[in-house]
Amino acid sequence: MRRTASALLFVLALVTGFIGAVAPSSAAQPEEQSPEPLAGQPSVVPRPTDWTSLGGTVAITHRTRVLVDPRTRAETSEPSGRAEFPGPARQSVQQLAAQLRAEIDQVSGIEPRIASDVAHAGPGDIVLGLADDRELGAEGYRFDSPDGAVRIRAASTHGLFYGTRTLLQLLRSTDDEHRTLPRARATDVPAQAIRMVHLDAGRKYWKIPYLENLIRRMGDQKLNTLLLHLSESEGFRLYSPKFPGLADPGHSYSRADIERLKAFAARHHVQLMPGLEMPGHATAISDAFGIGFGFGSGTNPCTAAHTHSHLTPDWIIDMTSEKAVAKTKQIVDEFAGWFDAPLFSIGGEEVPGRLANCPRVQDYLAASPDVSTLGDLLNRYINTLDDVVASHGKRTAVYNGSEHLAAPQQTVHGPVVFITWEGTGAEPAVPGHDEIAIGPFYDTPNNYHHLYPNEPWMYDSWTVSTAPDMLGSGLTNWADYNFWADDAYFEQSMAGARAILADRAWNGTATPDTLADFRARAVLIGDPPGITPTPVKPRVNDGRPSHHWTFDPAAYPKGWTYAGSPGNTIFAEDTAGDLPGTSYIVNNPAPVTDGVRGQAWRFDSDRDGVGFGGMDVAEPWTVSVQVRPTARAADQVLLSSKAGALKLMQYGTGKVGFTRYGSADLSFDYTLPLDRWTRLTWVATPGHTTLYADGERVGTVDASIPLPLRSIGTEKVSLRGDLDELTTWDEPLTAGRIAGLSGKDTN
Repeated sequence: MRRTASALLFVLALVTGFIGAVAPSSAAQPEEQSPEPLAGQPSVVPRPTDWTSLGGTVAITHRTRVLVDPRTRAETSEPSGRAEFPGPARQSVQQLAAQLRAEIDQVSGIEPRIASDVAHAGPGDIVLGLADDRELGAEGYRFDSPDGAVRIRAASTHGLFYGTRTLLQLLRSTDDEHRTLPRARATDVPAQAIRMVHLDAGRKYWKIPYLENLIRRMGDQKLNTLLLHLSESEGFRLYSPKFPGLADPGHSYSRADIERLKAFAARHHVQLMPGLEMPGHATAISDAFGIGFGFGSGTNPCTAAHTHSHLTPDWIIDMTSEKAVAKTKQIVDEFAGWFDAPLFSIGGEEVPGRLANCPRVQDYLAASPDVSTLGDLLNRYINTLDDVVASHGKRTAVYNGSEHLAAPQQTVHGPVVFITWEGTGAEPAVPGHDEIAIGPFYDTPNNYHHLYPNEPWMYDSWTVSTAPDMLGSGLTNWADYNFWADDAYFEQSMAGARAILADRAWNGTATPDTLADFRARAVLIGDPPGITPTPVKPRVNDGRPSHHWTFDPAAYPKGWTYAGSPGNTIFAEDTAGDLPGTSYIVNNPAPVTDGVRGQAWRFDSDRDGVGFGGMDVAEPWTVSVQVRPTARAADQVLLSSKAGALKLMQYGTGKVGFTRYGSADLSFDYTLPLDRWTRLTWVATPGHTTLYADGERVGTVDASIPLPLRSIGTEKVSLRGDLDELTTWDEPLTAGRIAGLSGKDTN
């Protein structure tokens, strides 16, 4: 099978997993080698719930036909195949047959013809048909190939599609020509109705080609719900002319974009579920319309004392304001009509309890007969928006949290679904409500939260709940402090966990093999047909820098809202490239005015750092920075990634160096002087790295690493001192060029 750059990234993520940065030291062990898949286990992800090998193989040949039962050719489901979740199928059997024909051609080079002579199926033929089979539900299917023909039956085209995914995965995992599959019989029905991937599309704008690749991979692994979390404090990602100023057209999705994604998702049986965020996490909305708790449109505006310390009161929409409530109802009403998934999320969580001490809230509660507490106010607000969602024939989903506030008068409407981000997801946690569990499956790859799904626990120990009020489970991405990261940066930490979630949420029984076996099986299957290659950033080879962070004051890029209180999540502009960054919630670097050129940033805590979310750049490369250390420490990190780091002070030596995690800590024979500016420059070519200090060559180490661009610092180790003028090049600068940089800062 062809291996594109995108496919190779997928394979790498599955083989190695992703566990975040390794602690300082070279003691980490090399990655284990993936074994062959477990004997007798079909190479299918997710693992079928019932599978019987019949021995031998079925061959796909140039005589193979895709046979469609004419009685159900134009149908999408039988009565027993209709269910609230995941919602109605929108692809007919005939449309699925045409899609399968093209996909078999992409995998095997054979393009079957489509016919309807199902009564005379011969060896290698593939028969598709609907059956009113209650045992299968909306998504189950029967797969049977006893006589050389493959018959796939389901009660809806959801199930029929999943049966064809099993067929295609089996083809992809066989010989080089991908033209045989094992004879087998299966009845395959999912354990959970909702199997979800959640993307933070409020903080980060995801490119449509990435979303389409993700949807293809989800459909291939029988994941059925993509929750696009489309608003956050930092951004709103749906553009409608009805709300000028709310979303930047260049970094949001138009109605035409959503229609394109919905149509694409329907062909892969993925529901495109929207998520907005209110009343909290809503600075972008509050700023657009002047409806936050900090605005002076009413008496007694709330202050920083009434919200989370790193944010402003306008992070919360003013639930006491008729104008604010009316505006958010208009927003929900508009965008609920853009989507056809059965669920619409409105957020609803993390309203700070201290908001109850705001005089505006206290005055409102005292004057309102139907609300007496902040919990009442929040629940009533959720119910008000739920009425709007329900008017569009959908159910509202909220993140859990409101249940922790006392609410003697207002109870959240019963049909509202809680997306539970607390707890283990083993059993429902909010009585009286259906739930989707996301808590154990967080992917928040920044150095403040540093949350990655525990893949061994997910595969070996997670007990999948089949309680009637547990609708399903979801892998959750959050883009905090990596607002402008590469799409591939997140994909590398989501791919492995996403495959495990797909496997476990479909087949809830105990796993029969090891995580290494599973990863080997997933790698053998590879990517589904149609995946487009991940764009490769062109190298800058004309002497210009690829990135340049000046640490001078700069406005947030167009399309993003600054939601922090003063001094929090300060912005690092990239004046040469497209990888700006921000600091984290607390222990922020402090801007200082006596930089080498303009402003510098001062780091004085191991929690200080900057998130970029860039992918490593292969050698050759050059990095140059002005640094003024103020203290010595056992380990000080300039730039890091999962694979390696550039060190201002190397673990064990205190000298400038670099680390290849899992292999070696390497040092130059040079120690940074304290309390004065020094320009350090690393120049890497394959197998060699040279260090310069103030333009003078210090030495060369016969080793190299890719240039790490995840972050300044790691989750445990930062630096002590001031940084200014951090610049990278995609080529090795000459000694003369480096000498010219020293003290001049010319590019």
